Amino acid sequence: MQSNMAPGGMAVTPHHLASESALSVLRHGGDAIEAMVAAAATIAVVYPHMNGIGGDGFWLIVPPKGEPVAIDASGAAGSLASLDFYRGAKAIPHRGTQAALTVPGTVSGWAEALKVSAQLGGGQLPLSRLMADAIRYAADGIPVTASQAHATQSKYAELVNVPGFADTFLQQGEVPATGSRFTQPRLAATLTRMTQDGLESFYRGPLASLFAEELAGLGIPVTAADLAAHRATRTKPLRLEHQAGEVFNLAPPTQGLVSLAILGITDRLSMARATEAQTVHRIVEATKKAFALRDVHITDPRHVTTSIQNLLDPEALDKLAAQIDDQRAASWGKGKGPGDTVWMGVIDGNGLAVSFIQSIYHEFGSGVVLPQSGVLWQNRGASFSLDPNHLLALAPGKKPFHTLNPAAARLADGRTLVYGSMGGDGQPQTQATIFTRYVLQGVNLQEAICAPRWLLGRTWGQASDSLKLESRFSPDTFAALQALGHEVETLPAFSEVVGHAGAIVRHTNGMLEGAWDPRSNGSAAGF
Repeated sequence: MQSNMAPGGMAVTPHHLASESALSVLRHGGDAIEAMVAAAATIAVVYPHMNGIGGDGFWLIVPPKGEPVAIDASGAAGSLASLDFYRGAKAIPHRGTQAALTVPGTVSGWAEALKVSAQLGGGQLPLSRLMADAIRYAADGIPVTASQAHATQSKYAELVNVPGFADTFLQQGEVPATGSRFTQPRLAATLTRMTQDGLESFYRGPLASLFAEELAGLGIPVTAADLAAHRATRTKPLRLEHQAGEVFNLAPPTQGLVSLAILGITDRLSMARATEAQTVHRIVEATKKAFALRDVHITDPRHVTTSIQNLLDPEALDKLAAQIDDQRAASWGKGKGPGDTVWMGVIDGNGLAVSFIQSIYHEFGSGVVLPQSGVLWQNRGASFSLDPNHLLALAPGKKPFHTLNPAAARLADGRTLVYGSMGGDGQPQTQATIFTRYVLQGVNLQEAICAPRWLLGRTWGQASDSLKLESRFSPDTFAALQALGHEVETLPAFSEVVGHAGAIVRHTNGMLEGAWDPRSNGSAAGF
């Protein structure tokens, strides 16, 4: 399996139309950030069960020289989303109007990223050019993917009666067939208004006023004032000093700590010479240690009580690595569960690199589609707890915990790597797998992504926190992991459960190498 290589620019996304939108911008002189905004707009339309403008986003921008820039484009709980609002409930619902309780931040992230682009000398293309493909696909239609058709079918019962869902995502009341034409005319009009009035109009102005009216009409606890108060923020990335170089990820409210901690722990476990079973076992055991850190520390950054960066100090990682038993699987509690997301990467010919994630949390988010604007609202706020003493206790204006965490690395040999995956608890596990295979074990980049993967934790609708492996692993690996005490289950050969991954490498001669995930509808597009 060979990666795609190109000299002028490279985009990797889980939907080929989004890759092409990014590539077109690169071809016409846009930089990696502008190309990513185009990809983000397109994929919000063509992969609507995985992400959308009613969700959140996170950026990791790595310039050829200088410090990386992180952007937190996640929204807080609405001012009406109090514990009293949910009085009598044991937990926040995952579907419906009570699940739609946070401000969508992703569009604010596009706007903030374009400011970074302008500061770096980009910003040459108008917003209407960046969003042209998305508007066309929403208005004229796109072919329904097998992934969307399957998600619609599998979640039909819990979504069919949610306001706006059936009118938007069903065709004459039926699940759309793979390959059928899917249009979103109301969303096309909203995207067009954004190009005319600017991205800020999503939060302040007539478009925001329309959203507020729609939200109030549905009893959703997010107000016009909540939208107006929202801003994306630039944050300092977390960083890990690794034997192979420097690895970057996002600070709270994301679980970027988990992804870096796994790599930091396994950096002390001789991964380069590990067998397949040892590789899986060591990453899984490191994952358990990293999840334990997450569950104690990660929340809204304003509520974090310790230095998250200090948890990645060599001494702290030494202690965790020393606790890994190479002969026995440790017991553990349970994870946060799955999440549907898109990871995308772009590197341009000048070496500007972007690692980006955009999400509505669960498949189709809350399921609520606003009646006039056609915006599907996320359910990220379902990760809050209704226990007032919990680390993730709900409070108006508080940011929820995020599984989202785009990754990047500057390797010691001069290469730059951006990589990531969808998949909730699976994101840090897949990141560790890709990094270990490609950087430490010398596996071809495309093979590192195509090769069988695993998930420690729950899948949709299942309470099992077992270790789930794709069936393509060898029988010897299955047997070895079972002998180590892992509760092993088998997944189909190329399962979406293990995520849609991707990666781009900029080599020291300037050549760009991209790899995409055959579990998705994606591509690695370059020129």
